[in-house]
Amino acid sequence: MSSDFQTSDQATPDSGPAEPLLRVEDLHTHFPVRTGVLQRVTDHVRAVDGVSFQLDKAQTLGLVGESGCGKTTVGRTLLGLVSATSGRVFFEGQSVFDARGSDLRRLRRDMQIIFQDPGGSLDPRMRVWQIVTEPLYVHRVTRSRSDLRERAAALLDRCGLKPSALDRYPHEFSGGQRQRIGIARAIALEPKFIVCDEPTSALDVSVQAQIINLLCDLQRDMQMSYLFISHNMGVVQHMCPQIAVMYGGKIVEQASREQIVNNPQHPYTQKLLSAVPRVA
Repeated sequence: MSSDFQTSDQATPDSGPAEPLLRVEDLHTHFPVRTGVLQRVTDHVRAVDGVSFQLDKAQTLGLVGESGCGKTTVGRTLLGLVSATSGRVFFEGQSVFDARGSDLRRLRRDMQIIFQDPGGSLDPRMRVWQIVTEPLYVHRVTRSRSDLRERAAALLDRCGLKPSALDRYPHEFSGGQRQRIGIARAIALEPKFIVCDEPTSALDVSVQAQIINLLCDLQRDMQMSYLFISHNMGVVQHMCPQIAVMYGGKIVEQASREQIVNNPQHPYTQKLLSAVPRVA
């Protein structure tokens, strides 16, 4: 991988008694398969099949695997974008799936997502300042137009974009710039946890490095935790002190970056590592 990437220097969390920020226990997410004229359910796709992990404050866990392994479904299930079939998820000790009312609103503020497709996730009818501040408006942080624009300018600046972007539309930007807009929107509510769903997969390598470095800088400044989802083991190595390898809906290996890279145990982990270019 290019040396332009920052390597995350987070300390590997010890096994102390403190409650993790996020705890996932035996998570299952199955999708029905319907066939025939009556569209009866004849089978289920086990997209997520018994996944468990935990994530501490200001840490990054990389969830890596091939397309279709269920990693994106894990992230979407955690945020309630997809319904879980069974299992439990706790955020700061509170059950995510049982949250209602004010507890649910708080969780929605604290748990955000950066989508894979920066173009498809941005409303083409909205100006950039409206996109970036939409979470602030929805959660009633402020509804003053001048305040929203001021906050949008600050968020864009934090993500490496100039104030001149405020009144433009998403189609006027490059892929990397659109992803910066998506990141600005994701951090608008100052969340504690972000699902980064393949945030660099649609970008050129040089732009990937810029986005990874931005995410590292934001995490250091804001003390957020990331679930970093990717099919690219090379990127995950640079970004994630802890790595979980997913295959066929299951986590087949989970360990520190050093253990995964230097002593991979599962054949699929070895296969992913063999595909990472080596610098002579």
